[in-house]
Amino acid sequence: MSLQEQFDAAAAKVKSLKALPSDADLLELYALFKQATVGDADPANKPGFLDLKGKAKFEAWSNKKGTSKEDAQKAYIAKVESLVASIGLQ
Repeated sequence: MSLQEQFDAAAAKVKSLKALPSDADLLELYALFKQATVGDADPANKPGFLDLKGKAKFEAWSNKKGTSKEDAQKAYIAKVESLVASIGLQ
């Protein structure tokens, strides 16, 4: 199975977790997914001061700047597998 296929499978597994992961885990998943699919965050698209949720997501993604697509995919897959192990699937 290719890395892209593993990544796609992990993205599907996230939707089948028994329970919602913690906010920190969700931010990590978001940041790794965006880095793997879009690349580095564009500072021009930074959310406004009052958009706290958007700002937190953007900052988490920005912290992954410079991470290659492949490394982000591998980290995302590992994170999903650890969540599956701790939370389980439906």
